[in-house]
Amino acid sequence: IRGVAKGIVDAGGKVGGFDCYTTSNVLRGSGLSSSAAFEVCIGAILRGEYNNNDMEKFNQVKIAQIGQYAENVFFGKPCGLMDQMACAVGGIIAIDFRDPSAPVIEQTDFDLSAAGYNLCIVNTGGNHADLTGDYASVPAEMKSVAAYFGKEVLRDTDENAVLAAIPALREKVGDRAILRALHFFAENRRVAAQKAALKAGDLDTFLANVIASGRSSFCYLQNVYTTKNVSEQGLSLALCLAERVLSGKRAAWRVHGGGFAGTIQAFVPTEDVAEFRAVMDAAFGEGRCMVLRVRPEGALRV
Repeated sequence: IRGVAKGIVDAGGKVGGFDCYTTSNVLRGSGLSSSAAFEVCIGAILRGEYNNNDMEKFNQVKIAQIGQYAENVFFGKPCGLMDQMACAVGGIIAIDFRDPSAPVIEQTDFDLSAAGYNLCIVNTGGNHADLTGDYASVPAEMKSVAAYFGKEVLRDTDENAVLAAIPALREKVGDRAILRALHFFAENRRVAAQKAALKAGDLDTFLANVIASGRSSFCYLQNVYTTKNVSEQGLSLALCLAERVLSGKRAAWRVHGGGFAGTIQAFVPTEDVAEFRAVMDAAFGEGRCMVLRVRPEGALRV
């Protein structure tokens, strides 16, 4: 709260006290963007109560950036901007972060429910509280590959140059950093393909890319479990069970959020939800499979 208030003031806004009551079914510390949701909620309250609900000066992008600032500086978690932006804007969106100060946001007008699908989130019981180092290692290792080429981020490098430099990179940054870099390049292509597929109403291509993305995350990004505790692999187990239930169906599954612990996501046809939920609840506990809807509105005063 203090960090969001500071961000509002630094942006030329006003802050003050307020009494409020919040209620939420977003699980804390489980990879469902609970911190981002709370940050943009506080930002929206301060925008509404003390800044005349100014949607130009404190638009959704600015509120998301203030939320990221609060998390980076006041909590010490080196998160990106994606969670805050998704919570602030709402709906299914594509974000281009070439300029983090002015991200380009594109909404895809696609209704999962109307297509006969549910977004199912499975809480495996893992907690994100002690995993800041794991999260931080992902961008740090990617940036180490970029630094080899004199760049700050991988986006400003060339995939073929990275491939050609593998022998030297293995000595300089290690194999995992290279794998994570190659995941980055492939994932950017998949995101573009997914966005185009949803715009064209091509659900099969979208779902195929979700599965491919999840497998790349497991194999190359390596964010499905922490090496600090290899005996706890709830996400790996959930992904295995999801594949057993949904393989051969028109569905998709992958690790959700930053990974390492917490949740998986699955796009499940409505007629298969009961079976999917029964299998997941049996393995992880009653109510661990949540059937959600993608809310089209973001952080707004009602």
